[in-house]
Amino acid sequence: MATVHFELSLMAIVLLLTPSSGIAADRSSGTKGNLQHVNGVVGAIVDTSSRIGKEERVAMEIAREDLYRYSNQTLILHVKDTDQRKPIRAALAGMDLINTQVQAILGPQTWEEVSLIADICTKNQIPIFSFADTTPEWTTEKWPFLLGASHDNFAQMKAIAAVVQSWNWHQVTVIHEDVGSWTNGVMPYLHDSLREIGAEVSQFVGLSSFASSDSLSRELKNLKREQCRVFVVHLSLPLAVRLFEMAKKLKMMEKDYVWITTHHITSLVHSIDASIISSMQGIVGVKSYFSETGTRFQDFSSRFRKRFRRENPEEENNEPGIYAVQAYDAIWTIARALKGSNRRNQELLEKVLQTDFQGLSGKVQFNNHKMAPTQMFQIINVVGKSYRELGFWSSGLGFSEIIGKHATYSPLMNDLEQVIWPGGPRYTPRGWTELTREKPLLVGVPAKSGYKEYVKVEYDRSGNATSFDGLAIEIFNATVRRLPFYLPYEFVAFNDISYDNLVGQIGKTFDAVVGDVAIVASRYSHVEFSHPFSETGLMLVVPARSSNKAWSFIKPFTKSMWASITVITIYNGFVVWLIERHAHPELRGSMLHQIGVMLWLSFNTLFSLQGGKLHSNLSRMSVVVWLFVALVVIQTYTANLTSMLTVQRLEPTVTSVEELLKSNAAVGYCSGSYLEKYLVEVLGFTRNNVKHYGSAEEYAQAFNKKEIAAAFIGTPLAKIFLAKFCKKFIAAGPTFNIGGFGFAFPRGSPLLASINEALLKVSENGTLVQLENNFIGVLQKCQDKEEENPSLSPNGFRALFIITVGTSTIALVIYIFCIASSFPGLTTIRGLMFIIIKHWCYQSKRFSRRVSNVESLGNSSPQHAPNQLSQV
Repeated sequence: MATVHFELSLMAIVLLLTPSSGIAADRSSGTKGNLQHVNGVVGAIVDTSSRIGKEERVAMEIAREDLYRYSNQTLILHVKDTDQRKPIRAALAGMDLINTQVQAILGPQTWEEVSLIADICTKNQIPIFSFADTTPEWTTEKWPFLLGASHDNFAQMKAIAAVVQSWNWHQVTVIHEDVGSWTNGVMPYLHDSLREIGAEVSQFVGLSSFASSDSLSRELKNLKREQCRVFVVHLSLPLAVRLFEMAKKLKMMEKDYVWITTHHITSLVHSIDASIISSMQGIVGVKSYFSETGTRFQDFSSRFRKRFRRENPEEENNEPGIYAVQAYDAIWTIARALKGSNRRNQELLEKVLQTDFQGLSGKVQFNNHKMAPTQMFQIINVVGKSYRELGFWSSGLGFSEIIGKHATYSPLMNDLEQVIWPGGPRYTPRGWTELTREKPLLVGVPAKSGYKEYVKVEYDRSGNATSFDGLAIEIFNATVRRLPFYLPYEFVAFNDISYDNLVGQIGKTFDAVVGDVAIVASRYSHVEFSHPFSETGLMLVVPARSSNKAWSFIKPFTKSMWASITVITIYNGFVVWLIERHAHPELRGSMLHQIGVMLWLSFNTLFSLQGGKLHSNLSRMSVVVWLFVALVVIQTYTANLTSMLTVQRLEPTVTSVEELLKSNAAVGYCSGSYLEKYLVEVLGFTRNNVKHYGSAEEYAQAFNKKEIAAAFIGTPLAKIFLAKFCKKFIAAGPTFNIGGFGFAFPRGSPLLASINEALLKVSENGTLVQLENNFIGVLQKCQDKEEENPSLSPNGFRALFIITVGTSTIALVIYIFCIASSFPGLTTIRGLMFIIIKHWCYQSKRFSRRVSNVESLGNSSPQHAPNQLSQV
């Protein structure tokens, strides 16, 4: 800043001493003979050597004339001609205008010029209307008299991102002018807008405003060797014209190339000569929109064309653009603020900030010292000697063919007119090429992985060739094949055992890492991971032992089943005891004696078809049904118990982490992994009790030697370990929800979004499951053979239990009715029922007595038994 002030002071001295200081003559307009009617004095700084400056100067003159024509206001306009390539001259022009006692200054066009003048104007309290596209947020506090007179065009970056999204392009190369205000002010908006729609900037290419043809050729040749074919160009028009002419020479304006331009180029495409526009065929651009209908604009446009043709005969096209209408509106803004009184300084600034009217460029209103942002852009396609209007893009709405209340909006460009791409084809370029990159993607692979099913690195005898195989390798190969662009890559073995060191080489030695690399938060400090391609989790693996068989006889049935059998047995015994107790003296006695007899009678019927002599048909009916049910239950129990005793059942020797901590036991983990820190800091193991091992075989040896009591292994690797040693080890406790394997890339890698999308496609189309079956699915057969023999519940015997309980209940009800029939006072219906039941009971008792008599006769005199039996 001190250097700038020194240069300003030096140039000011030169300006005072020599009238021809290099700044063009002051061009003043006004009614010099009637100064008493002058409403204000305004200064303007423009570069009339550029198309923008020419349009601004003509538009300001027309605006000054319209002020007098429509509102009888007179403004004196001092125009200073400067060179935007030399910002110091704009500062000197600003000082000269302040000395001329101007009330406000319009221009200049670039932020580099504005930043030099803003400090001078703020000190002198002169409002300055900046036409620069970029105005940082912090300027309001530092330079309160600085106002943004051009509409904020940051929204165009979202429009460009929407164009990229419409054709499903994922990578973009940005070519921008290497100017601080453009690089720092605009590029972050473009980068963020592209990331929002899932695209990435593969690289930023900065070009100097004074870049030579050799420099342009060298940069374009470098881009031609890359795979990305989608270019977003954010340059000034002169530099852009030179760029496209060079691109045409290098055959980069042909098939498969996509060129998207920002409004800095597209808004001036109407001014480009036919000889130049031939090198821009197929370009799609975002153009600032302003309404070209209405009598007011038509009048302005007609007068502009005539005056512009007269003052600039060297220009072939005379149509006004966005820069002309913005300059026209700026003059009207100052005039409205000056109307009624000759305001100056702070009073004038406050009046300007209250401006609110509809100008030629759109809504003129200031928000935080800047013009309201543009919400609508026009999408054009350069074809032939001019351009085609494809449609419009509106912020928050999307694309449409027309504007207004009848417009139909879409997030994609598909509904707009057909785009004619470079080279003339009507098909959509894919945005990338299959040309091999000079430097393929270097992918690091852990060479010392203990689980060859995931990563297997082998060297030939000569050591000149290395082969890579395994589940992780094949999943990465399948993922790359699903990318929408060609990605050459090369696997490189990493021989260090530490996975943290392997991940740390990303961005240095490797461009990515593939293998059994766990996704851990601590590694996110310098890398990013893809979605996990394996199961997540951490399992506790411990030695297995045979289950305790002391109480195995109760395992065939569940507790509810045992309870159901007991209740039903006692209930059936109670029914039989109640019915038979009058016929058997031994069933009577004290309460305790009767309970014991009833329980004995209940369970005796399970194992004996005799069950004592039963005298009642009701008890016989109940017992027969229960014996059938008991036979089914006993046979089922025997079969299930036999199966359980035949198949070996395993159980863990340790059931929880708490048990390991209490016993101060040593535990193991996989070498080179993140688990040591997790076991010590999270689970609470002492560092001396944590030991690392490199493979499944080393784990098994450590268990056999009693070096460790348990091992913590990631779920994918734990399943492989348990499959190899399914008879010796078992998983215990819950699975800790951490880890999972993923591919590692540098932070902010443009490939990551595409890799994640391709990995999802590999998972959804069944390729991932197929690869898992090929590499680790066969190893899980050992686990699959050990089928469980679950204990049986009452659900499978519900029908049988209902039958036997129902039968006993019916017998009990009939017996109660038989007893109750001896009581008088019953109603007719109940009496009839009791008569029927009583008769049945009588016949039953009679039959029972005859059977008893026959048995007694048979015992006393066997020779008379046949006669007695015949009587019966």
